[in-house]
Amino acid sequence: MNTKVDLRPVSVERRTEGSGPRVLLLHGLAANDSVWERVLPELPPSYQVWTARLPWRTETIADWTEQPNLRGWLAKALDAVPGGAEVVVAHSMAANVLLDLLDQKNRGGVDALRQFGIRALVLVSPFYRGSTEEFDWGTISHYLNDFHLIMEEGIRAHSGGRVPDDIKQAMGERVRDRVGPYGWLRFFDLYLRTPALQTGRITAPALVLAGATDFAAPPEESAALAEALPDAIACVLPGSGHFPMLDEPAEFAAAVSTFVNSTMGLTPPRGAALLNALEPLA
Repeated sequence: MNTKVDLRPVSVERRTEGSGPRVLLLHGLAANDSVWERVLPELPPSYQVWTARLPWRTETIADWTEQPNLRGWLAKALDAVPGGAEVVVAHSMAANVLLDLLDQKNRGGVDALRQFGIRALVLVSPFYRGSTEEFDWGTISHYLNDFHLIMEEGIRAHSGGRVPDDIKQAMGERVRDRVGPYGWLRFFDLYLRTPALQTGRITAPALVLAGATDFAAPPEESAALAEALPDAIACVLPGSGHFPMLDEPAEFAAAVSTFVNSTMGLTPPRGAALLNALEPLA
């Protein structure tokens, strides 16, 4: 078995043999493409699914934090999918980097969606606030002093809750320390800039998926983002936290495939009624 760690800042891997649509899965901060392992078998076999390994992943997290241009790295991942990623599924901080990339391209006079060939977006547990007034010192204190809790949430979701609390806490603090102050600043800077996003120009159909018990990116923020986008729906997975693809992989995959098939005019998958059955975020 090849256990060599891939240290390239950005790489993509084709994970299924379907002929299309082309779906690219993007992981969040201090995670890697293993967050999608439970979802992959649940997606329709007709999909051509790719996963990306991004610079802020677990293995290389210490190497990216002083680099300011996260957008450029994400653009490389999008460009690396042959024919372009028609559907982009982005989790947590990756959703914010994606929105930042599309926004900055649009501001530069480029039709970002057309450039990358994106036809649909799935934004999972994104961080979003619609006005600068929604940020205050209490917000900064929460995300700074309790940042390790988000890392612990990832450990809980990956392990299915089997890691004892004391070990989970120690592991969460270790990951937080690897992210470090510069990594935290990159994350929070993206969050602070969400009120300035020109969301009205990001016109691709979008599904914004939230976990009901997500304390990191509350479901209300997904609702606000969906409201700000021209063509979006926000739904909540009732049994999930910040990592719905790990907490409820079958339900997650059904919601994504129902949305994608509806958006792209494909045959509805088995369980297609799930998206309508999910609790909407108003």
